[in-house]
Amino acid sequence: MPLVFFGKDPNTDGDECPTVWVDDKNADLVLQGWKADEATEAECLTVGQIPDTEAVIRIPARMVPLIRKACDAAERAELR
Repeated sequence: MPLVFFGKDPNTDGDECPTVWVDDKNADLVLQGWKADEATEAECLTVGQIPDTEAVIRIPARMVPLIRKACDAAERAELR
């Protein structure tokens, strides 16, 4: 799975931080984020279950430009 790196949280020390990639094969976004706290997970559970194969994560709002850039690239890849 060739991942195209788009960036890390700009306010990080470089280790263990939210990160954004796009899978070059299928244009999926791949996100690394902080695990959500119990209160956030509980609120998410009010609209459905969280399967064992999924996780609720937090990505800081300051990463919106990186995510937007990754989304634009993924969208262009899907149009090929």
